Amino acid sequence: MKIYTSESVCAGHPDKICDQISDAILDAALRGDVLSRVAVETMVGKNICIMMGEVTTKAQLKYEQIARSVIKKLGYDKAEYGFWDKSRVEVYIHEQSREIAQGVDEKGAGDQGMMYGFACNETAQLMPIPIMIAHAIACRIDEVRQKSILEYLKPDGKTQVSVEYERGIPKRIASIVIAVPHEEKIKLAQVKEDLYKQVVIPITEKFKMSHKNILYIVNGTGVWHKGGPASDTGLTGRKIVVDTYGGIGRIGGGAFSGKDPTKVDRSGAYAARYMAKNIVAHGLADKAEVRLAYFIGAKQPVMQEVETFGTNKVSEKVITDYLLTLLDTSVSGILKKLDLLRPIYYKTAAYGHFGKEGLPWEQVVD
Repeated sequence: MKIYTSESVCAGHPDKICDQISDAILDAALRGDVLSRVAVETMVGKNICIMMGEVTTKAQLKYEQIARSVIKKLGYDKAEYGFWDKSRVEVYIHEQSREIAQGVDEKGAGDQGMMYGFACNETAQLMPIPIMIAHAIACRIDEVRQKSILEYLKPDGKTQVSVEYERGIPKRIASIVIAVPHEEKIKLAQVKEDLYKQVVIPITEKFKMSHKNILYIVNGTGVWHKGGPASDTGLTGRKIVVDTYGGIGRIGGGAFSGKDPTKVDRSGAYAARYMAKNIVAHGLADKAEVRLAYFIGAKQPVMQEVETFGTNKVSEKVITDYLLTLLDTSVSGILKKLDLLRPIYYKTAAYGHFGKEGLPWEQVVD
């Protein structure tokens, strides 16, 4: 028996606020100019939001307005939170370096790096089950707050799920850990009971896993009343394990949010997931990892490898040949095949970039 643990965070977590602001800027740029080049980092703290980076676009972007809109949408609409939609916003964004832009304009990679894509047959989404349950719990916590089912919750939170495996197969949930700030007048015992009924039971049942006989912890220190950027600084790109496979499967060296898809940190990772998912979806293996690497200005990857961890149902050559027909992994090939030059990125910036319906890298080909 082995235990694998993954974590997720709510959309109002400080780091996720930043990811969503950065991707909202990216979507606004692509909506006005599909050739936009964007690399934006956001930082939030007590009563302040700072945006920095590089943007080259024909679109007219209202950075401050975009940031305030996202902050309010995430539930930070009260001054008492110490961070809200009327907090100070500072913008330090300039045009992209022409030396970098030259390589990108010639259809080369926008940066160097390695990217990984992973898939397995543990869930309908062909994702590892610990991270999918962790995401689902985080999403449900946000839902019960937004719908005023548990209106005393505040817009921040983290989840952690541990699953027991036997011979590589998930058997039971060993523990669920939730951290979420709430109004001081509500006792922790009530928060714990309400979250169990409204969140834990429906989510575990959705994944056909038992919610009984598990270690269940809410707010491990016993008290959490003040959350958000007023108590924890946030920064774009700090949740790359949450964004990917929850620690099951390797991750690359770069974050996704705030980067346009010419940057292979993002598009390369999406391409690798697309290839890995289709290997598993077509029954060529039970588990697959695709590895890519590029250098700045590269038109083709300098590494393209696949590993199936001994679960392959056909020869490795058959799988390698299949990938060559599935996707041209040049930068231009990825952008074209997956149709990435469009405003689809804001919805990736919370609850993970993979395992969601409607995203082009999640498509299974006929």
